[in-house]
Amino acid sequence: MTQVENPQPQLSLSTSAARNLATTTKSVPQMQGITPRWLLRVLPWVQADAGTYRVNRRLTYALGDGLVSFISTAGRVQVVPPELRELALLRGLADDDTLAALADRFEQQEFEAGDLIIQRGQSADRLVLMAHGKASKIGRGEYGEDKIVDTLGEGEYFGDQALTGQPHEWDFSVKAKTRCITMSLSRQDFDRLCEQSETLLAHVANYVAMRGKPSNAKGEAEIELASGHEGEYQLPGTFVDYELTPREYEMSVSQTVLRIHTRVADLYNHPMDQVEQQLRLTIEALRERQEHEMMNNRQIGLLYNADLKQRIHTRSGPPTPDDMDELISRRRKTQFILAHPKAIAAFGRECNRRGIYPNTTELHGRTVRTWRNIPLLPCDKIPVSETGRTSVIAMRTGEKNQGVIALHRTGLPDEQQPGLNVRFMGVDDRAIMSYVVSTYYSVAVLVPDALGILEGVELGREP
Repeated sequence: MTQVENPQPQLSLSTSAARNLATTTKSVPQMQGITPRWLLRVLPWVQADAGTYRVNRRLTYALGDGLVSFISTAGRVQVVPPELRELALLRGLADDDTLAALADRFEQQEFEAGDLIIQRGQSADRLVLMAHGKASKIGRGEYGEDKIVDTLGEGEYFGDQALTGQPHEWDFSVKAKTRCITMSLSRQDFDRLCEQSETLLAHVANYVAMRGKPSNAKGEAEIELASGHEGEYQLPGTFVDYELTPREYEMSVSQTVLRIHTRVADLYNHPMDQVEQQLRLTIEALRERQEHEMMNNRQIGLLYNADLKQRIHTRSGPPTPDDMDELISRRRKTQFILAHPKAIAAFGRECNRRGIYPNTTELHGRTVRTWRNIPLLPCDKIPVSETGRTSVIAMRTGEKNQGVIALHRTGLPDEQQPGLNVRFMGVDDRAIMSYVVSTYYSVAVLVPDALGILEGVELGREP
């Protein structure tokens, strides 16, 4: 039997006992949810005293393009009738019965990767909607070679001019890059429905008349000018017309009610102010929500307010240098690119494959990666889908640049930070103090080409 040795007697005071007579050095409450919030940093903030910001633009004749939605049941795809108003040809058509009749006339077709959806030189006699998949639009180069001029994704369409213009042939081909499902409407079916519906016939006639008015490359009403003339030339008269119903941005709000028991505020208020720390963390959470709303809100969010002509798709899936170049080439003076951190990592992998090493720069005291000397900033508020797809945003900012701006209202009662106030609501019968914490904000795109989006960015695709 082994004997247990007697422990050595304690010769001094233990640290655990000593701590009862000592104080501790404490940190302020920490929060993992704080991010760099680059969107709030780089957007210039404009004062909106009236609470509403109106964006006045020149009159535009070109009707905006949109994305069409579909529903699928047991492999059968159907066009959602009201979504046909997203087509430039049918924008503003109020007759729901006519839209339903049009939707019923679309025919479903399926293609495997590599199949030709449209062959160049064939008769352009139908409208084609992309219901699923991704396809390449292939044109003819200067020396007769084929070249990819665009990438078409879900919801996009082509051939709408075939329904209203003179008979002609396709001057491009469309080839499926993945498995594709299309919905097509023939010129004959469209003409038959026009004969049956006076409303549709009148709407199409108005569309053709609007399309025939002189406009510049951006679709704005042309300003008549003369140049290079000699002698007593008759100068044209002109004026600059404006949109009759300009877009107005109202201030959005994020709010919460902070509650603190008076006993906590009275007795446990040293060495740190409990009210101050509660407010600090609440304000951080509100700022995070503010950035999320400015990116994802359907009314004001950048992801939903980008013009459809400024949305492009990746050519191969992951974000390549070619995709980034095409994104920034869509606008003058691109100042910032925002992407999810995983998208930035995916872009870095594509650069490594090609032996390209992007530069870095210092912005707001931090070192960030750049592409073509444009800061590439991480933003985790850009969503990533379950299939591992996300988006990359490029933008020009500032009122003078006709770019993207953020809106706020300063000078609020009980203002703690610009556009954020904390108002005391009183103490209830449970001795709980309440504060309503509010932040008011919005974001406006002054002209369509100020904001562009690279969509369908794949993150987990292996080379």
